Amino acid sequence: MELNARSITSEPASPTSSTEEEKMEVASELSSPTMHSGNSGFIERGIKTMLSFRKSIRSLSIEKGKEATGTWKRKQLSWRFSKSYEENETTICNGVEVISEKIEAESIQGKPLSVMEINELIQKRQLLEAFASIKYLEDELIAERDGEKYKDNPQEFVRKYKDVDLLYNSITNVIQSIVLETLEHPTVEDTMLTSLVTLIAREEAAHPNTGITVHPGSDLLGIPRKWREEWMAAVNESTRKRIQRVPIPSKEEMSSWLVLHLDLLQKHLREDLLKIKLSVKKCYPEEYQVCDTYVEAFHKAIASHLEDLSQRSLEFNELYTLLDWVANTYRSELFLGHPDLKPEVKTENLTLLLTPAHWDKLKNDYIASAKGKIKSYFGNILRLEVTEKWEKEVHPEVKENFYHSSLSFDIQTIIAEHMKISGEISRSLGMKMLELCLAELYEFMPRFGEEFVVWSTAQNSPLFAPYFAAYINSFHDLTSGLETVFKVNTEELQKISAALTRNFTNIFWNKLRTKAQPLFKKLLTKDWILATEKLDSLALAVSQFSKHLQHMRQPTGQELLRNIHKYVVREYITQVIKPRRKMNAETRQQVSEKMNREARILNNTLIDQGSDSDWLLPAIHHIANIIGEKKKDEIKEYVKELCQDYPDIRKEHVLAVLALRGLGRTRRAAIFRQVCHRLESPDGGDGGTLFAEIDAPVIISCF
Repeated sequence: MELNARSITSEPASPTSSTEEEKMEVASELSSPTMHSGNSGFIERGIKTMLSFRKSIRSLSIEKGKEATGTWKRKQLSWRFSKSYEENETTICNGVEVISEKIEAESIQGKPLSVMEINELIQKRQLLEAFASIKYLEDELIAERDGEKYKDNPQEFVRKYKDVDLLYNSITNVIQSIVLETLEHPTVEDTMLTSLVTLIAREEAAHPNTGITVHPGSDLLGIPRKWREEWMAAVNESTRKRIQRVPIPSKEEMSSWLVLHLDLLQKHLREDLLKIKLSVKKCYPEEYQVCDTYVEAFHKAIASHLEDLSQRSLEFNELYTLLDWVANTYRSELFLGHPDLKPEVKTENLTLLLTPAHWDKLKNDYIASAKGKIKSYFGNILRLEVTEKWEKEVHPEVKENFYHSSLSFDIQTIIAEHMKISGEISRSLGMKMLELCLAELYEFMPRFGEEFVVWSTAQNSPLFAPYFAAYINSFHDLTSGLETVFKVNTEELQKISAALTRNFTNIFWNKLRTKAQPLFKKLLTKDWILATEKLDSLALAVSQFSKHLQHMRQPTGQELLRNIHKYVVREYITQVIKPRRKMNAETRQQVSEKMNREARILNNTLIDQGSDSDWLLPAIHHIANIIGEKKKDEIKEYVKELCQDYPDIRKEHVLAVLALRGLGRTRRAAIFRQVCHRLESPDGGDGGTLFAEIDAPVIISCF
């Protein structure tokens, strides 16, 4: 019997045709010479195909005169058939029918379905029945092709082959739709997914993968359709679309748009994964590894989504949010590691969410963005110092007897916070943030110093000394904190702090000299007229500067106090030994007493404020005793004590002091030879130098 006897334009067979007639028709087809010519194995293949199914194919009818459209209009076929099968032995595994290897014999009843009827089955998602019909058409076409039936009419073969291929593709599309809809619908259609798994199993059984290579231009008849791979692709597409649908708020309307988006992403995907665990997984056999498959698909989709997000122009906080989410949230209990998803959802086998190159780029962008952020933070510190302290002249606090500035605390807080949050993403990122903060700190410190110098120079504020002490304390605390807390090599910071300390100290000395120097000059007039009232002003001026240094951390504060102490003694002696008119005995006695009294006042003032320069105490007293001593022999002893206590004293200094006593040139020279010529320590003793820093006056003996 020839296949073309069933014309494409013939009417569909009546569904009321007797079973006996259908059996005879099928038997006639199977025994016809055409079926055996050229390919004697066709019957065997056809029977084996029929034996691979359990349910009978339902016969469909098409209304007479109804025309199809598109491809179906061109290829409306009238094949109808139905099959009845013995029930396969089945077992239930995870709610899925597992086809038994033992299948009873099947019999063919009726004619095959038309292409249009098969397509209607596909659209109704009666996929098992549709597949049975397509497979029948495919096997028949293979037999006809192998029998060279279309040797003279290849176009006819192409038309029929396209029908089969289009029908298979239609099933492929429906498979994809079913998978895509699995997560879209509120509930899972267990029956549909179970049928889908059965369909894939039957296709794989009907088209065993024999390793046949498909060459370009050849047909796909009898070739595996790889619906399991299509299922996998559909899972990937489904997860991709699910992630794409998570709302992304507008950055213009909401500054925390990325935080909200990632929260929504977690919420929606956690719900999807829970649905897969509780409802979808049971519809598939174990071999599908459904949970792992979906998790891996979501993993890829999220990675792609994050890469798209990172291409946006992200600010510092947004870059941090993205990095933190990847490093700390993604696999945590907030998301994939949620207790409700265990143990089905596993994260240990997942690849990196972002490639190393992409991850490094994101971190580099974060550090680059942080540079401006840290610079602005340090700038705010300076602005607040100017506006809230200097301009308002707010006195520094005293904590633990030291002037306190928040400068060190603010800087260390900025470094600690940014290093901490960055270190939680990765240790290397934390170290990069520390390096960035230090670089910005090294740029900020000189800028801060310049601003303070400008302010202190322009403003004659009494708060300069307290601020000066407070900032030196802050530099000390900052260096100590970076060394102990952050384990930083502070060599560079110490250099910067030392330079700032020198600059601030120079201003300190300039202000002190400006205030004290005129008072020193007025202590004694050229005619030795006593000016005791000037001493109080001098002591007060010195005290106004030196008293703040006791609230400065060592060693800077103590060193400055020593220098102030030496400055006061040195300047006092400088004024005293200047050449003056000759004094009588009464005046010498008064000057001696005055000098001893003033020396005690000045020394006590500085000792009370913390100076430990005891070696300076006798200097003025020695000179006062020499001036006031009546017995010339006793003068030698005072001169000897002076030279012993201050070995850096020079001959010119000794002669100038003796000249104040009123001794002549010869007597002065004799005393020096007898007392001081053997002293050999021109650089001073343990206490330092004093007279070496005093210019010796030129003595003119005209009396």
